[in-house]
Amino acid sequence: MRPLAALLALTAMRVPGGLLAAFDARLVDARTRAVDGWRRAGAEFLAFGIKEARACLFAGLFFAAVALVPRTGILGLPRYDVLLVVALAIQAWMLRTGLETRDELKAVCLFHAVGFALEAFKTSAGVQSWSYPDVAYTKLLGVPLFSGFMYAAVGSYIIQAWRLLDLRIRHHPPHWMAALVALAIYANFFTHHAIGDYRWYLAACALGLYARTTVVFRPLDRERRMPLVLSFVLIGFFIWLAENLSTFWGLWRYPNQLGAWSAVHVSKWSSWSLLVIMTFTIVANLKHIKARIHVPEA
Repeated sequence: MRPLAALLALTAMRVPGGLLAAFDARLVDARTRAVDGWRRAGAEFLAFGIKEARACLFAGLFFAAVALVPRTGILGLPRYDVLLVVALAIQAWMLRTGLETRDELKAVCLFHAVGFALEAFKTSAGVQSWSYPDVAYTKLLGVPLFSGFMYAAVGSYIIQAWRLLDLRIRHHPPHWMAALVALAIYANFFTHHAIGDYRWYLAACALGLYARTTVVFRPLDRERRMPLVLSFVLIGFFIWLAENLSTFWGLWRYPNQLGAWSAVHVSKWSSWSLLVIMTFTIVANLKHIKARIHVPEA
């Protein structure tokens, strides 16, 4: 029954695009609701949670497959290869049903490439920050090709959340400055093995750069605001939790987890938060999203 259970991760893809579009239309309905006090707080919290869960559609389906696919694989196909097939199927379904546009797909592919390059370096013989212990036909440079989709899932979440929560950014720094910090963050993942880890200096730079930046979002029918930096930290935290689950399921292993599983060190939370900044910078350059970002004039 376990191979059959693994296929449950694909059942959501049977939902017709029109049905999901109708659900999304209800989520983004901004008509005024006649609720106040604690009922409003509860309604907004519930709506926010539903929209966040819906924005995690790609990640949710993918990690459901991670949990359900047996380590021995399905019908002779190794687990890592099954996960690649699942990830490609989810991506194709989202494109076909209009949940992601072609431009957004290009950004997702960029996340995949950026993530794969980082994985190839981190798992190389000279670094060995972590490893993928299982065999697979679709391994390249020792890295299973599905791994890039874990980074793409973060980008997909940001893209979906932008639409569902009607996001707008106020007081965003000049795009060239944001791009420079994002490149430095990405480079540090590679260079810290040779010249030291400068993540906290980069975090301080990012904090200063985005100090005045706020994200405006609509959980229900009223706009709310929060510091953009806080959203980076919160998203990084939930990715860190997902990483703990992934290593628990044996998807990959850190050196200290080879004998027995242990929680991923909390320092990885900061790494993921920095990676979210880099991902956000890429998404912010999509045409339809860039139009909703306010950059103050010098």
